[in-house]
Amino acid sequence: MIRKMMSAAVLLVSVAAQADPMFNGRDFAGWELRTDPAAVIADVFKVLPDGVIESTGKPSGFLATQASYRNYRLHVEWRWTGKPGNGGVLLHVSDGAMDRVWPYSLQVQTKRGAAGDLLPMAGATFAEPVTSAPGAQPVIKAHTAPDSELAAGEWNGADIVCRDGSVEVTVNGVVQNRVSQVKPSEGRVGFQLEGAPYQLRNVRLEKL
Repeated sequence: MIRKMMSAAVLLVSVAAQADPMFNGRDFAGWELRTDPAAVIADVFKVLPDGVIESTGKPSGFLATQASYRNYRLHVEWRWTGKPGNGGVLLHVSDGAMDRVWPYSLQVQTKRGAAGDLLPMAGATFAEPVTSAPGAQPVIKAHTAPDSELAAGEWNGADIVCRDGSVEVTVNGVVQNRVSQVKPSEGRVGFQLEGAPYQLRNVRLEKL
């Protein structure tokens, strides 16, 4: 098990080193916050001296890039700083109908115990069948391998590859989900706020 975790850590560092950082280490230039009630980024997110991004996790909403992306490899590392809660990485954030405060997008779940689940948000779709019960909300395609999330408080890493409408999600070196014919197939990248404080680091994107 120790060897497996060490191998996963080496893989995460290797992947992250090949991509460009999405945060500049100073402020949130190039990012936009949308919450309900409305808040300003400085009250919700902070850049710590070591480049770690810290979030209060509330009010409900999301932080998203101003730039849009289509084919890319995204590396994200996160950990819960208090009681583990709910959150997610949003892919292909696009204009359109909203589901309460959630945008038209595909969510990669980081919720404790569900890391790697995929949720089509606000009318998003993909070709594969979902695993949630008919009519249930939210709609979910659960991760397919045994949980690979680390202990509460430890840094987790996700590598997400988006290519021509397909999405593959790897959590701590374990492939957890794949979908195809995703709509929307391009858009902004974002992070959810669902009440629980968390930290991010080594958020990097490599265009493919």
